[in-house]
Amino acid sequence: MKILLTGFEPFGPVRVNPSEQIVRRIGEEARKRGNRELRAEVLPTEFVAADRRMRQLILEYQPDAVLCLGVAPQREKISLERFALNIDDDSLPDNAGRLRAGRRIAPNGPAAYWSTLPLERFRRQLEQHGIPVSYSNHAGTYLCNHIFYVARHEIEKASNGAPCGFVHVPPVRTRGKKARGLALDTMIEAVECCLGVLGRK
Repeated sequence: MKILLTGFEPFGPVRVNPSEQIVRRIGEEARKRGNRELRAEVLPTEFVAADRRMRQLILEYQPDAVLCLGVAPQREKISLERFALNIDDDSLPDNAGRLRAGRRIAPNGPAAYWSTLPLERFRRQLEQHGIPVSYSNHAGTYLCNHIFYVARHEIEKASNGAPCGFVHVPPVRTRGKKARGLALDTMIEAVECCLGVLGRK
């Protein structure tokens, strides 16, 4: 089963993006094991470049499932996203300096797409491993949501039924009284659990 796993580079105030670290680590391990079914890619945190790259990956790799990752700096748990919204709208510019406000991602696309990942199976698996997890009803209106929407839109156009969706991870836990987030190894385990569920489709 061919799975496309994506994350993002650091951006704005996020100096360390755990989604990048997770994707790189899992990708390296897959290469060491000779697993050619997993395509791990870190996307640029830029609307135009990330959009173009995601469309290209889906077209060329033709994955059987797509799992996109991103960081939600204010969250404490693994967040399973239910919806992608057809809008770019954020006060933070991307890494290319572009700012988008109230702009449709796909002019003729639906207002939203449901995730088609097996979210309930993800949740059960993560809970069995003692990993904090919760549902979220949408992935914001920045690059995470943009890529979630673009990936779903491309899968819909291809009509191949590949499960596709987005999972937000919290920041990497740091030491101190205000420590929040999760340890990187815990988040890697969480994503590996999700990949395992997809592989058992």
